[in-house]
Amino acid sequence: MGKMGKAWLVGVFVFILMFAAACSKDTDKTDMSDSGSKGNDKTEGTVSLTIGSWRTEDTANYEKVTAAFNKKYPNIKVEFKPSKNTEYNTILNTALQSGEGPDIIHLRPYAPGIALADAGYLEPLDDVKGLDVFPDAALQASKGSDGKQYGVPVNMSTTQMFYNKKIFKDLNLKEPKTWDEFIALNETIKKKGIIPIAIGTKEGWLLSAAHGIIGPAHYGANDFVDKITKGQTNFTSEEFVNSIKAMEQLKKYFPDNSEGLGMDDIRTLFATGQAAMFPMGSWEIEVVRGLNPDIEIGYFPMPSAIGKEPTITAWVDGSFAVNAKSKHKEEAKKFMEFLTTKEFGELFTNEFKMISAMPGVKSKDELVTSLSEAVEKISTPYMMVVYFAGGNPTTKVTLETELQGMYLGKQTPEGVAKKVQESADTWFKPVQ
Repeated sequence: MGKMGKAWLVGVFVFILMFAAACSKDTDKTDMSDSGSKGNDKTEGTVSLTIGSWRTEDTANYEKVTAAFNKKYPNIKVEFKPSKNTEYNTILNTALQSGEGPDIIHLRPYAPGIALADAGYLEPLDDVKGLDVFPDAALQASKGSDGKQYGVPVNMSTTQMFYNKKIFKDLNLKEPKTWDEFIALNETIKKKGIIPIAIGTKEGWLLSAAHGIIGPAHYGANDFVDKITKGQTNFTSEEFVNSIKAMEQLKKYFPDNSEGLGMDDIRTLFATGQAAMFPMGSWEIEVVRGLNPDIEIGYFPMPSAIGKEPTITAWVDGSFAVNAKSKHKEEAKKFMEFLTTKEFGELFTNEFKMISAMPGVKSKDELVTSLSEAVEKISTPYMMVVYFAGGNPTTKVTLETELQGMYLGKQTPEGVAKKVQESADTWFKPVQ
């Protein structure tokens, strides 16, 4: 072969190498751009899944959950990637509307999560093994309007009045059994120069959470919930107005400048012993202990003001779902199955110090166990989350906004109730 022929062959060979390299680069770019849903592991056969959540404070604990899952499924890697609580809804909705988002989605309870299912963003999970370990009431928190199951319930949350055991012991205080005893308790604490109730009004959700604890003592707990969901009473009733008046009555026991305090502020007040009581959810137990490992936390159910039984407030506070656009739905369903196992239930309640949505799961933590038992005996639903989280703005948000106005002196208890009922009238249809 002459020089011309050899040069031609070399040229062809170089062209082939350049073409192969270009194709390889294009392939790499595709893998990276879809890494959230397709996985970017170099190990052959390994799939990567992401979990979206608002629980940034649970990152370390979810790493333990994913590690336990990976022992069973070493070729399915799961990464917990939470967003800030106040930004999660916006980030998630924007991603889902673009056909993207995490493979596994932490659902807000009831209406918000069900809305995602109804919009077609979630994969039905009726074929997932193990769902029958949960009671129907827990499954309802993420059941779509079409009757299909879209979420696996993870935990029950409770709200109640936490208290600092040392402060109570030092002041010789006892858990109140009546509303009058509760008010007297606050008076004693305040006279000693200690903040009675760690609460702020800057973040609206803190107020609906507090009302979820305090309100049932005045409107009658489960009896009222049953009547209002059936259309036999409404929010302008004397019972509900009285629950708002009770919220107003307690303001003098809040910290100074409570209108400027948010979640971080009130948690710190309680954890550092500046406040004696903390009307908050069970999810805060470990967070407070993290700030002060020496604190001894007790709780008491809210005593009734109308001669009924005391109550704590409970609801399913989160389920996990599968993104309908995930490229690895079957692998994500394997994770859903893992969530139905006793192994996960025990790991969850012991590591997170939360109440498992799975019946019969015991915790090693005395406080969590006590709350879990109370759920079965004296619980009332968080009415605004379970039944009135619909509307635009939601009836729950309306309550929060109007309570904020009341604490600023711009609204009355009767006015709060009127606005809440007006919101409910725009969308709520009583259960028949």
